[in-house]
Amino acid sequence: MLRSTRTVVPITLLLALTGPRTAPAPFAGFVDAYFDSLYAYSPSLGTAAGFHQYDTVIENRSATAIAGRVVTLMRQRARLDSLRATRLATDDSIDAAVLAGTIRSELLDLEGIQSWRRNPMGYVGLAGNAVDLLMKRSFAPPVARLKSVTARLRGVPALLVAMRANVSNPPREFTDLAVRIAGGSVGFFHDDVAKWARESAGTDTAALRAFTVVNDSVVSAMAAAATWLKTDLLPRSRGSFAIGAQAFADKLRYDEMVDIPLDRLLALGEANLEKDHRAFLATAQEVAPGATPQHAMALLEADHPSAATLLPSVRATLEGTRQFLLDHQIVDIPSDVRPIVAETPPYARVGTFASMDTPGAFERNATEAFYYVTPPEADWDSTHVEEHLRLYNSNVMSVITIHEAFPGHYLQFIYARQFPTKTRKLLYANTNAEGWAHYGEQMMVEEGFGNRNPRIRLAQLVEALLRDCRWVAGIKEHTQGLSVDDAAKQYFTDRCFQQPANAYEEARRGTYDPTYLYYTLGKLAIYKLRADYRKAKGAAFSLREFHDQFVRQGGVPITLIRRILLPGDTAAVLD
Repeated sequence: MLRSTRTVVPITLLLALTGPRTAPAPFAGFVDAYFDSLYAYSPSLGTAAGFHQYDTVIENRSATAIAGRVVTLMRQRARLDSLRATRLATDDSIDAAVLAGTIRSELLDLEGIQSWRRNPMGYVGLAGNAVDLLMKRSFAPPVARLKSVTARLRGVPALLVAMRANVSNPPREFTDLAVRIAGGSVGFFHDDVAKWARESAGTDTAALRAFTVVNDSVVSAMAAAATWLKTDLLPRSRGSFAIGAQAFADKLRYDEMVDIPLDRLLALGEANLEKDHRAFLATAQEVAPGATPQHAMALLEADHPSAATLLPSVRATLEGTRQFLLDHQIVDIPSDVRPIVAETPPYARVGTFASMDTPGAFERNATEAFYYVTPPEADWDSTHVEEHLRLYNSNVMSVITIHEAFPGHYLQFIYARQFPTKTRKLLYANTNAEGWAHYGEQMMVEEGFGNRNPRIRLAQLVEALLRDCRWVAGIKEHTQGLSVDDAAKQYFTDRCFQQPANAYEEARRGTYDPTYLYYTLGKLAIYKLRADYRKAKGAAFSLREFHDQFVRQGGVPITLIRRILLPGDTAAVLD
């Protein structure tokens, strides 16, 4: 899973430094105005992107602010529609299509799905992320970042007040996770943030005193929010998480430019699940002849780290996957810098087992990228801890590292500064980003990673089955009334061979990430594009050249990548 961050110098500052300049072309002006408004509304996204003029403020999520955002987006949608009716340059046309989908998707969420009314996770998780962005990357001296943290923290209590005012009758699944996030965030602010502040203040005792007063108020506000979530909101959380067929289809169309009827989409997912399931059963027999597939998985899972050795075991997988890319000329790697392996921060532990958090393409000073792995929670019983850690067995962990680092998300980040436009540096479609990372898992094994050991193939297949089950479960949870418990049992446990605790986390993720079919959908679309590209290139085709070309384009929907790599192409993303 990709968690990205970004940075840039404001245009007004550049004008002040360089003197009068010609006004930007209409479309370029629209792009600048769009991102200015986005980061004014979501300043932590601005920080993540590398625009540090937003570092001292946090999101205002009052109903009034949200209504204002809707008005802004409607105006931008109308303006963009008029620009698209004119003749745009090729790159501008691609960016306009991406922005049109992005604007419509945000409007769908704010006006249709209304996550801001239904999901408290978005409030309690935002605070930790907004502050962590300032702590973990050295884009400015520590004491300067401490002052920004203090300023940003002042807005956290109001954010939590907005949660209480806005959220009504959420699904129980959302409130359950919000309780976990809020509880973890109390410790994060009380311990981690305070420790960082003491180290960062140096001799500036006034800065530390100012921080301490504000941080203490945040700890109290977050603790009160955690209590409210658990004792007040949770008992009355009876809402449905399902967004319905129309919103599901619209979200796919806006986010991924995928317009496949849902019945056909479900059939495609079920067919791919069946294909991978058969391959898994056959490979399991190679791993454990005559035994059950569950026994074959148990053989893989037996080789798992303890909680204490989890991070070192992940670090050990990085060099082997990276070296394989070089030795087999899979793709260019334009940097020698490695990601930092660390525990997933408490505010981000919402059912994600591993993720990559990278600096934005406009970040000029900080280079730290974090490969996050989620440890067991302190309050879990021994069975839950064991089931959680079994996921991180050595073979599966190598496949996860392929996904998160080489040639997956970390490689995408390395290429980010080469992306051709501002829009492509700042936005991405999940079918591209997650599709590429998931494609990398299968492609690497096909190219010989793991010396064709059936155990590594089984690990790759279990990851493929996991994404297949997400495809089917997500559609059925949101359009056919499938419950989380039934999705966990029928798909993630029975069909995908996940441990029960992990299966439940996966099924519950589908409630707040409905279109998480984008992993497999993107993978299949990339394989089809590769086949069509190979046909077009003939004898001149090179796997390395195809991969280099793909990752250089940015994270736009696959249908637009097809337009770039195969000019004049009108074929569907999937057959």
